[in-house]
Amino acid sequence: MPKRPKLSPLDFGNETTGQRLARLRKEHGFTQVELAKKLGIIQSLVSDYETDRLRLPSELAVRISVALDITTDELLRPQPKKSPPKKPSLKVVRRMEEIEKLPPRQQAFVLSALDSILRGELAR
Repeated sequence: MPKRPKLSPLDFGNETTGQRLARLRKEHGFTQVELAKKLGIIQSLVSDYETDRLRLPSELAVRISVALDITTDELLRPQPKKSPPKKPSLKVVRRMEEIEKLPPRQQAFVLSALDSILRGELAR
């Protein structure tokens, strides 16, 4: 029987798969509890995957990718993603939806206050 070639280890840079999972989850505005609920698992398992106590099974990697609306390549590739997420975080989207439910005068007030805050931040 021929010998199996020895594979060289992958260079994961300075980010493990678990760290990448945690980063992507946060970038998309999910808590561990929210992601666990969406995946049909318990929060402690999400924590174990994020801290690399457990290896991420391939089926769960696909489920996470679907839940976060990312590719499995983004989740599993060795090099960390350098650019910010393409979509606003879930936290931002939720707040925008709440603002849209307000009456027009209150929406105008909230947006005016937000604009003032942003202008002040940009001036610094």
